[in-house]
Amino acid sequence: QVQLVESGGDLVQPGGSLRLSCAASASINRMGWYRQTPGKQRELVAAFTRDGTTNYADSVKGRFTISRDNAKTTVYLQMNSLKPEDTTVYYCNAKVWGSKLYDYWGQGSQVTVSS
Repeated sequence: QVQLVESGGDLVQPGGSLRLSCAASASINRMGWYRQTPGKQRELVAAFTRDGTTNYADSVKGRFTISRDNAKTTVYLQMNSLKPEDTTVYYCNAKVWGSKLYDYWGQGSQVTVSS
């Protein structure tokens, strides 16, 4: 069982920056961030792949950066040039192999971009 604890959600003005953090209870290679607006499917924002490369949603490329610590226990999402349409709940995700590939989720962090 993996536990993910998020922090960093907040209210920020358009054009501002925010950093989300997600601390895992173990070292995990595949971690990332998703977001979900009510009534819509959860969508990928940014993630590390199993070979260590990164994937980004087109809507955040050039504005958001995913990073992690050397121990691979904490993943960050640096969000710059935030827009009102970035407002939603962000979820940390970890993918771990057991008998199959399991998804674990953080508790969710509200990010609100508004003046």
